[in-house]
Amino acid sequence: VQLQASGGGLVQPGGSLRLSCAASGFTLDYYVIGWFRQAPGKEREGVSYISNSDGSTNYADSVKGRFTISSDDAKNKVYLQMNSLKAEDTAVYYCAAGPYLDEYVDYFSQAYKYDYWGQGTLVTVSS
Repeated sequence: VQLQASGGGLVQPGGSLRLSCAASGFTLDYYVIGWFRQAPGKEREGVSYISNSDGSTNYADSVKGRFTISSDDAKNKVYLQMNSLKAEDTAVYYCAAGPYLDEYVDYFSQAYKYDYWGQGTLVTVSS
């Protein structure tokens, strides 16, 4: 049972990247899949999450309008499309999967515990 994040790389400011989170050993149905990031010297922060139970999504204010999260049930993957990238988006990005509880849970909160974490993929935004 594992999650694997991929798709990171070096991109210029204003560019785009698409991150993938692939699950093996379990299906993502009825899970919440979150993307988090951690920049050097900073705490981990929530970027976006999607509920495969009801399709709801949420984004951090810093990425709203630039990032889009989506799920491909057939491929058992979740994607994070990142557009208009900025230097401050530079970080290691992690995906995580946890059980859907209800619509009132803050899935960015440290109080919510994800069951599985991917290994992280580095995104560097620089000219």
